[in-house]
Amino acid sequence: MHASRVSDRRSPPDDAPSVSAVTALVKEQLESRFADIWVCGEISNLSRAASGHIYLSLKDESALLRAVIWRGALPLLAIEPADGLQVVCHGRIEVYAPRGTYQLTIDRLHALGTGTLEARLRRLHATLQDEGLFAPQRKRPIPAFPRRIALVTSPTGAAIADFLETFLGRWRATEIIVVPSRVQGAGAAEELAAAIGAAGRLLPPVDAIALVRGGGSLEDLWAFNEEVLVRAVATAPVPVVSGVGHEIDVTLADLAADLRALTPTDAAVRLAPDGSQVKAAVGSLGLRLAAGLERRVNSARDRIAQAARSRIFADPSRIVRDRRATVEQHAQRLQRLAGAAVARGRERLAAAAGRLEAGSPLHLLARGWSLTWREDDPRALKSVAGLHDGTAVVTQLTDGRFWSRVERVERHDERT
Repeated sequence: MHASRVSDRRSPPDDAPSVSAVTALVKEQLESRFADIWVCGEISNLSRAASGHIYLSLKDESALLRAVIWRGALPLLAIEPADGLQVVCHGRIEVYAPRGTYQLTIDRLHALGTGTLEARLRRLHATLQDEGLFAPQRKRPIPAFPRRIALVTSPTGAAIADFLETFLGRWRATEIIVVPSRVQGAGAAEELAAAIGAAGRLLPPVDAIALVRGGGSLEDLWAFNEEVLVRAVATAPVPVVSGVGHEIDVTLADLAADLRALTPTDAAVRLAPDGSQVKAAVGSLGLRLAAGLERRVNSARDRIAQAARSRIFADPSRIVRDRRATVEQHAQRLQRLAGAAVARGRERLAAAAGRLEAGSPLHLLARGWSLTWREDDPRALKSVAGLHDGTAVVTQLTDGRFWSRVERVERHDERT
């Protein structure tokens, strides 16, 4: 009988359940038991499907759990999941019957402590700093009187109310265009970067962009430490004022911005002119202008009164007589100077004429001298060189000239 029982247990039963039935039973037990569970571990093997879903694994020292984040749950996550990040996740265990596998379907995700986030923050800070994104020399000045600004923030948060209340309380002449975006959770960094890009393309263009968010933990503000947003801030076409968190909160977006404000309220103060001060300054300038105009009018009035008391208005003909006398004096002096100059000129001319007359060949001829030249050469003869018997010469006397021929040439050295 004992053998028979053993044989019965080893033989297959006629009503054994199918694979589907067993899987359904496992699915029912697991999913009902683990419908609300928290799991902590390190993210690995993260991949993003074209559909927008995220597939990953959670692991620790001795085990690995597959997990999925459906696209619709991404906005509910506190931070953007990434490989190597220590996290704590909430979700439920689901069985995928066609493959006989199970996975954690995540609907919430938080960083496990701040150590991993701070390490990632330090690495990214070093990388971007080496690229010069935080360099002071690339900071642009904030316009003193912006005409239009774009406000990038959550339309439902407290930051927008604080910013607008402070800004409009100081200055109402600026148009503020709100560019809405999520400021926390997975995908918020990409959304904020896209909002900054949209703000830079507004027409008419804005003069500055304000990026604001209220305070929170490192995890809450993590979107402002994501590389995609930091680069969007650094490459914005207009100056960016960043007012994120409280005074002690400093994000990488703050460092890349052209001006870091301590809070959203401080960002409004940095951007908005102080209307009361502007009004007081305008009033002071108005008083200075009125005083200056009054001084100019009084000065002109005094000059007119002084001119009215002058001689020209008391006896206008007097200045004509004075000017006529001056002209006559100058005319007489000019005549004297002109006469003296003419006399000196005549004297110099007579002296020059005397010298010219004394050296004139005609004068010499009149005294009995003569001038001789060869008939074929009009130059006056100064020497007997070149003359010979029979040479035709011309001789000029005071009353005419005559032609002759040389009969004999005698040099002085030949006579001696």
